[in-house]
Amino acid sequence: MATTEECRAALEKLSANMQNAEGDVRDAAVLDRSVSCHITDLDVTFAGRMAGGRIHVHDTLQGPPREKAQIRLSMTGDDLIALVDGDLHFAKAWGSGRVKLHAGVRDLLHLRKLL
Repeated sequence: MATTEECRAALEKLSANMQNAEGDVRDAAVLDRSVSCHITDLDVTFAGRMAGGRIHVHDTLQGPPREKAQIRLSMTGDDLIALVDGDLHFAKAWGSGRVKLHAGVRDLLHLRKLL
């Protein structure tokens, strides 16, 4: 089972990948939205903002998200690490329910380029 520190490092890696993206992926990465990622097996939520092509984590909270972010992810720590490392395909994980993503329709259209 992944630790809180490993999950935070995975989010930092995802943020760096977004910063270095090009083309359509780069266009999608420049959304300015509140974001949360709930790690279900640790019952920890990383809350912050996606802005300037990066994810800025401002808080690490115990339990589920306290506020409704514009983009909300929920998954296990191991799945987060596997997604970021490229060992787990987002569409398969989302389709099987391993990963949950909640966002507005417009945001989902932009995010599909990232994921």
